[in-house]
Parts: sequence; C-alpha cells; structure tokens
Amino acid sequence: MAASLRRDPMRVVVPASSANLGPAFDSAGLALEIVDDLVAMITDDDGVLIEVAGEGADDVPLDDSHLVARAMALGFAAMDAHPRGFILRCNNSIPHGRGLGSSAAAIVGGLVLARALVLAGDTLLPDTELLQIARAMESHPDNISAALFGGLTFAWTGDSGLAGHIRLELHPEIKLVMAVPETVLPTVEARMLLPNEVAFDDAAFNVARSALLLHALTTAPEHLMEATTDRLHQNLRRSIYGSSLELVAALRDNGVPAVISGAGPSVLALASETNVDLVAILAGSGWQVRPVTVSGQGARTVPIGI
Repeated sequence: MAASLRRDPMRVVVPASSANLGPAFDSAGLALEIVDDLVAMITDDDGVLIEVAGEGADDVPLDDSHLVARAMALGFAAMDAHPRGFILRCNNSIPHGRGLGSSAAAIVGGLVLARALVLAGDTLLPDTELLQIARAMESHPDNISAALFGGLTFAWTGDSGLAGHIRLELHPEIKLVMAVPETVLPTVEARMLLPNEVAFDDAAFNVARSALLLHALTTAPEHLMEATTDRLHQNLRRSIYGSSLELVAALRDNGVPAVISGAGPSVLALASETNVDLVAILAGSGWQVRPVTVSGQGARTVPIGI
C-alpha cells in the first residue's frame, strides 16, 4: 500500500561541509554552521514549482531537474509515496562550486525533506537507507555523511557498495576560519585532474596522516600541522587552484594548519585561535574570510517561522 502524505508544509535545514581535511581524501567530512533552508508542501497539481533565493539563485534549474527536487523524487520512490506535485522553496547560504558541499547538502536536504512529507517517513526511510541513496547520487560519502549526521565524520564505501560512517566530536580548542574566493570550481573539473593510480609511497604517506588526523581533530590538536599534510590530491590540482594553494602555503608558513576545502577552491584554516585577521591579511582582496563553527546537527526538520 502506498505511503500517506502530509498536507502541511515541512521545513528542513541542512549544513555545509568541508571534506578531505588534507590527507583523508573522500573520507573525512566536517559539518559547518552554514545552512541551506528548504521548505516544501505537497500539492494536487502535477509537477513541481520551485523558488530559489540566495546562493545559486541565478544558476540552478527551476524544474524537476533541480538537485533538491531530484533527491526528493528518489526519496518518495523509496517510501512508495506518490505525490502529484509539490512546491519547493530554497533559501541557500552555502556557496556553490567552492568546495563547501553544496551538492551534498541539496541531496541530503531533499531526501530528508521528502521523508518529512510522508507519514511514518522516519520508519520508511531510516538514516541508514537514506545514506545509501545519497551516496549513489554523490558517488563519494564524505560530504554526504557530514551533511546528514553533523559534526566530524569519517565515511567509507564497502566492497558491497554500501556506505558506512563514524561520527566524532571536534576537539573544543580547534577554531575554524573559512576563506572563500570569488572564483567557482566545479567538482567534476577538479576530479578530472586526479590520476587513476598513485605512487605507493604517496599512498602510505596519506594513510599515516589520515590516522593521525583523526587523533589530532579529536584529542591532540597540537599534531594538526603534520596531520593535515597531503600528497594525493591538492598539489595535483595546482593548475586550477590559482591563489588557493598559495594561501594554504602562506598560512602553514605562519604556523596555521590549513587545507583546501573539499574540491576547492575555498581554504579552511584550523588552529587553537581564530586567526581571522591573519587569514584575511594573507588572503588579500577577492576573498570572503570568516570564522565558522561546527554544526553539531546534520539535516533536520525545524518548525516553520523560526
């Protein structure tokens, strides 16, 4: 029997995320308190009506090819729910094409929103199953896990193709500063520069630093400088990162652990002090520099009007 639909509007907020964090390519994710705010309501009219404000408003499609709408459709199908149509309003704060997990937020947000619009949706589409649908859409589980569960996550895809994750708490002494450039870099373009095979020594180097990274982020932040070094992806993308890698190097030369955020070109600084002024000075013009906090929650329903 088909699932029953709610008729009242539902609202979901979903956080941005910074992935990789240096060596933990396609596995580490950190949810950030920068959120997209989504509201949807089932209608008796066929098709979807979409309104978008904020980031990406002039660039994203306004039909059923919109990424949130596509995720909602997959979520409804997984729950055997069949709405004739729905209205979707997106108020986006997550920058697009800057390495802050905007696509993962759209996918996870859409799936959680579809679940909220179905009676007993939490039972019909639990987080474990929702994660699998999201990973199939995104292909890698790092940003997806952070957007869904919040906090610091390490994720993987098993031989069976199923994604798994662990969620951890970031050490309270670690402060985050995000530097976001004006330039946009599609993730697909960044991934095209990565090789199919890597040197054994480089793989071993990153495995060791990834293990140290988990320890540094949760227990011993004094090891962050060494723990955030990488040989597998950042330098290989130097040709498209422009000044981003220069900023990473300048920050590290000044004693601030820094990495490319996700596929870039944003830069994430991690330290025991906020260092906002230092990051802004080293970044120069053309960057938005601000402190960010970790989002302790992933995508979640919230009351309308708050």
